[in-house]
Amino acid sequence: MIVHLFIPCLVEHLAPEVGEATARVLARAGLSPVLPAGQTCCGQPLYKSGNHAEARELARRFIGLFGTAECVVAPSGSCVSMVRKGYAELFRDEPGWAWRAQELAARTFELTEFLVKKLGRSDLGARFRGRVAWHDSCQVGRALSNHDAGPALLGRVSGVETAGLVRPDACCGFGGQFAFQHPEISDALLDEKLADVAASGATHVATAEVSCLLNLRGRLVKTGSPVKALHIAEVLAGEGA
Repeated sequence: MIVHLFIPCLVEHLAPEVGEATARVLARAGLSPVLPAGQTCCGQPLYKSGNHAEARELARRFIGLFGTAECVVAPSGSCVSMVRKGYAELFRDEPGWAWRAQELAARTFELTEFLVKKLGRSDLGARFRGRVAWHDSCQVGRALSNHDAGPALLGRVSGVETAGLVRPDACCGFGGQFAFQHPEISDALLDEKLADVAASGATHVATAEVSCLLNLRGRLVKTGSPVKALHIAEVLAGEGA
């Protein structure tokens, strides 16, 4: 199977190591990841800020670039949710584009979802040393109804000791523009999440959503915490131990 890899903006500009790890994980699963040239934003920030005309143009570009792909995989639940749900809203009055968007949505997957639910693979022969807590992000867990794939993959990584959180699905406080519009609430949610991580005795906190990763990582670094935040792709690629 040839898999087309979609690299979200946050990964490209702020966490390129996540994109590289994702490609290695897909190769480890026996696939041939392809990175199409000319990728741009999926349109999610514009869509959520109400700029639908501009978002629609980016959506058309995305559909044109990935429309013939057998499968599209991204290390981000929020971007996949945009393709599946946001595009349907953007093109509700354009039947031709709506049909193309629907067809592509059925072939677009978040990384852990793709590995476990599409390929039926939870054991990739990965090795990683550490006590790892799992952050069940809102975009992967709730928006995509994918609470179980990440923990299933993490549980099959040799050398990983699982650190259970009291509320693994509690929001980290990011929420896109929410963090900028309501910084006090965002910070309070983030502090609660990281207090749960600290109480678990984790050496690492892993997630499948890159926006959550950056939010968690930023506060951990700022406070001098020894806990490291990683994307699940980095754990599956055996990095960061």
